[in-house]
Amino acid sequence: MKKDERDEYQRPGTLGRREFLKIAGGGIVVAVSFGGEFSFSQEEARRRGAGYPEDFNAYLLIGADGRVTGYTGKVELGQGAITSLPQMIADELDVPYQAVDMVMGDTDLCPWDMGTFGSLTTRMFGPALRAAAAEARAVLLELAAERLKVPKESLSVKDGVVFDKASPSNKVFYGELASGKRIERHISPKPSVKGVGEWAVMGKPFFHKDAVDKVTGKALFAGDIRLPGMLYAKVLRPPAQGAKIRSLDTSAADRIEGIRIVQDGDLVAALHELPDVAATALDLIKAEYDVPESKLDDETIFDHLLSIAPEARVVAEGGDLKEGESLAANVFEETYLNGYVAHAPMEPHTALADVKGDKATIWASTQAPFRVKDEVAQAVGIPPAGVHVVMPFVGGGFGGKTRNIQASQAARLSKITGKPVQVAWSREDEFFNDSFRPAAIVKIRSGTDGSGKMVFWDYGVYFAGDRSSAQFYSIPHHRTVSRGEWGGGGTGAHPFAVGAWRAPGSNTNVFARECQIDIMAAKEGMDPLEFRMQNLSDERMKRVLAAAADKFGWTLAPLPSRRGMAIVCADYSGTYVATAAQITVDRKTGGIQVNRVVCAQDMGQCINPQGAVIQIEGCITMGLGYTLTEELHFKGGEILDLNFDTYELPRFSWLPKIETVLVPNNSLPPSGGGEPAIINMGAVVANALFDATGARVRRLPLTPKRVKAALAAMEK
Repeated sequence: MKKDERDEYQRPGTLGRREFLKIAGGGIVVAVSFGGEFSFSQEEARRRGAGYPEDFNAYLLIGADGRVTGYTGKVELGQGAITSLPQMIADELDVPYQAVDMVMGDTDLCPWDMGTFGSLTTRMFGPALRAAAAEARAVLLELAAERLKVPKESLSVKDGVVFDKASPSNKVFYGELASGKRIERHISPKPSVKGVGEWAVMGKPFFHKDAVDKVTGKALFAGDIRLPGMLYAKVLRPPAQGAKIRSLDTSAADRIEGIRIVQDGDLVAALHELPDVAATALDLIKAEYDVPESKLDDETIFDHLLSIAPEARVVAEGGDLKEGESLAANVFEETYLNGYVAHAPMEPHTALADVKGDKATIWASTQAPFRVKDEVAQAVGIPPAGVHVVMPFVGGGFGGKTRNIQASQAARLSKITGKPVQVAWSREDEFFNDSFRPAAIVKIRSGTDGSGKMVFWDYGVYFAGDRSSAQFYSIPHHRTVSRGEWGGGGTGAHPFAVGAWRAPGSNTNVFARECQIDIMAAKEGMDPLEFRMQNLSDERMKRVLAAAADKFGWTLAPLPSRRGMAIVCADYSGTYVATAAQITVDRKTGGIQVNRVVCAQDMGQCINPQGAVIQIEGCITMGLGYTLTEELHFKGGEILDLNFDTYELPRFSWLPKIETVLVPNNSLPPSGGGEPAIINMGAVVANALFDATGARVRRLPLTPKRVKAALAAMEK
């Protein structure tokens, strides 16, 4: 199918991988084993693997035409995996980058995967994919040696052509080696992947492979898929979380020609062959609800969370806090807050389901297609093996598309109506059904000795989890504890669903820690960069800080310098990141304009520098939202922000000059790049506000109202 043929998309059969290969043309399949057999079932892979499946997490098809197809359970959300993964394959196989295609997230064709999140694609799946490609190359060399009748050691490969180094005209193409048949062969011992010095494609900048299709509208998303006879469903949304239907009147909607109203337990929907007619019918449905009472809102939530917090779990500790406090000339005790934040992806949750008997095919905007497979199977009462999830492109996720309510809704409605059904949430539906970044609290007691050294650190985080909470400064007496996780925190902790939000937990923890660092630096009469360097022994972090400072042109000055400048640093899942910023503050309105941001990032070996820069720029842009405006308002289970008229995302007019520094570090394997740069934004802007005005805001976002209140408090 051509990508622009949107009017009628015939569903593929639910083929298994081996059945697919029989009809896919000749090819060489390389099975990669990581401590187990290749032919595990999906269920067995999940049973054996804790988290990402290590038994078989990458494999390849070398086609008879010489093209290479890689298979991954990961999906393309705009993060660029569709580009960086082919770079890995091309380098390890010695084929042109342009000759590599990816099949991503198809649950019938790809190995099981837990989902696309946590900057895990390059860090966790990448090594397995490279190992598969390295083994494929070794298999092809063996086959070429047999075909060319020369020792394997005499062969070399370039652009998918194997040739005899002594007689280059004696050669064979990868496609010829396929010979119109499928060959499975293992190599033992496993060949090594290439070192950085051998890279020809990895480490080079590539713009995203899907960029042209996306900007020209050719790329297909879940809402673009069309099936013959499909119906559009609009789902009734209750007035508040936890509300239950007391009565339902569909008489007015029923009078619309061709409409079908479905009530299946808690699911009420209007379906029609035209989406606008379905929406009109939904508006005519009259429903009364029983709404649970709640006194919680966006102001009282913090006291509630503190009152129900579980016992502390120690994340890190060392020395003795009492001894540390006895050494302190200055003691600092602060509390930091952040509210709920929505994911607000460009593409709202959408799914198309076609359920026929004990088979179902699903096209969904999701970060976790194998989770969709299980959830749909449960929703419609068929075995998971009967569910085939086909992955189109996904228009952003940020952790919010790991829940797949829309896919289950579409599947239930398809089963009931006997037709393909598409459920596309409105923006209001998206906000209402979101799993928000949780509200959280951080409490810190810390101390310095009066000469610029930190001597103790007592840190407690509530309901944000422990990511980036363990401090990396050289503090002899320290303790970090966590109470409640970002994934929920237990029954009754939150009035609605919460979950992962880009770099879950780290935005909260870095905001609190790095603000506390500047508070101590100011008391010590020191520059914030100087204070950090003096309290760091981690040479890698010092290099990253220095790289950001050098690019920024940092000059030392005690806090607050009235320049509106700040510099902070953090670690996230193996990536070190430092950010410097300069802002201006309108004292009359309380508005903040971020003028310049410099971000230095050490992510180990970098597969696609261009992709890394794009991710950093995206993180900085998105980070301005949770820093300056993004905050959910609610009363009990009623969500008060249901669209962008009240929930304000970053605008182009906000954007500062953004400069990036990729700190080279080929001594470490690749780590994640899709999330780290966002985690510094709250702290660097809050600290720049203090540097500009002397006013400290300890709650995100830094709204004009809060800034004005802090400025007023300074004048008293």
